[in-house]
Amino acid sequence: MMDISAERTVDARFMEPPQPFVATMEMLDTLQAGEEMLLLLYREPHPLYRVLQKNGHSWTSELRADGTFAIRITC
Repeated sequence: MMDISAERTVDARFMEPPQPFVATMEMLDTLQAGEEMLLLLYREPHPLYRVLQKNGHSWTSELRADGTFAIRITC
């Protein structure tokens, strides 16, 4: 299980689009190179992955038992 502090977590499971994307981009803007954040969603964000790749970020995704996708994003 991924362990990242609450202040670096965007729990977007109940947000309506485009709020999850906006909140994720805002959080990424606060991080330094090498720092990580956690994004929680009920669907896998394939369009976000393209943006992350284009901007040089890496990520791993884990599907949890409750149906949550936990995405660890590294700047």
